[in-house]
Amino acid sequence: MHEKTPVGKIQVLELPSRVALEATSNGSYFDANNGLFRKLFRFISSNDVAMTTPVEADINPGKMRFFVGKKDLGKSLQSSDSVRVINLPARKVVSIGIRGGYSEEQFSKNKSALNAWLSQNDQFEKVGSAYGVYWNGPFMPGFFKRSEVHIPIRKKNQSNKPKTK
Repeated sequence: MHEKTPVGKIQVLELPSRVALEATSNGSYFDANNGLFRKLFRFISSNDVAMTTPVEADINPGKMRFFVGKKDLGKSLQSSDSVRVINLPARKVVSIGIRGGYSEEQFSKNKSALNAWLSQNDQFEKVGSAYGVYWNGPFMPGFFKRSEVHIPIRKKNQSNKPKTK
């Protein structure tokens, strides 16, 4: 769907429109038994859809999104009781690249770094909640795992800027 953000770097990304498969839970994404991965895996297995990376996750309430790759876009995928098929529009995000295990602590620390970057940036404003982007499966050792935190943004309205003399 997009290239990995380099570890420790903050950059602005233009994400394309895409088709997502989304499962939700009542608790946090980081709850040990939220079942989101299992719901999505069952759905892609029963619909013969290839697994793609990355996977996106809203944190609270927990949501996980797999994306439909190009070769599966022609399939007539229908939402089920546990997985919704949704079309996500193109969007602009600010992203930070992370190396290490997937934890609430890692997510929070890097979300704070993005919020600090936004507070010092007069070009962009936040237009949505932070979410996680995960590149590796559960069997990859934590030190090698790659992830990102994204915050949806837009250019600030130029007419709201104070005029300089």
